[in-house]
Amino acid sequence: MSDDHKKLSKFLSYVLRHHPEAIGIELDRDGWVEVAVLIRQAAAHGRVFDRALLQAVVANNDKQRFTLSADGSRIRAAQGHSTAQVAMNLATAVPPPQLYHGTAERHLAAIREQGLQAGCRHHVHLSADVATALQVGSRHGRPVVLTVDAAALHAAGQAFYLSDNRVWLTDAVPPAFLMFESQAD
Repeated sequence: MSDDHKKLSKFLSYVLRHHPEAIGIELDRDGWVEVAVLIRQAAAHGRVFDRALLQAVVANNDKQRFTLSADGSRIRAAQGHSTAQVAMNLATAVPPPQLYHGTAERHLAAIREQGLQAGCRHHVHLSADVATALQVGSRHGRPVVLTVDAAALHAAGQAFYLSDNRVWLTDAVPPAFLMFESQAD
């Protein structure tokens, strides 16, 4: 990914996931904003880019963090929102039997006590594979991968959602549904 792509990706994450007010945009309840409005408001705040660069960043983002509408007129972050403007109406989905959560080793004591909490985000993020969870965990320190008994949690009534970029989401994971023995070395 080029430096321009990386900078724009970080900027888009910031405004589309966390602080749309920073450039004076308003996201709808599902996180969408008109591309033309985003480009105009970003330029008014010193971040100049065109539709072609935006489309390239969306298409080439390794984590597929952003989604363009079918007609290309709107954009949103696929998941990871912390702004109150967004309450994405995702359909519930039946998760696979096990999902994985990557975190840093220093968070284990709190997770053993409280389970996985959404924190400032709307949901806990889970991966369908260990490799992705390991990559996520390594961003925050020495990585640890936890196994989530998604089948049992779902059977207990917990809702799961699958985001546009294939990240599994749920409100929380109590400690009883976590297996700590799948720690990464």
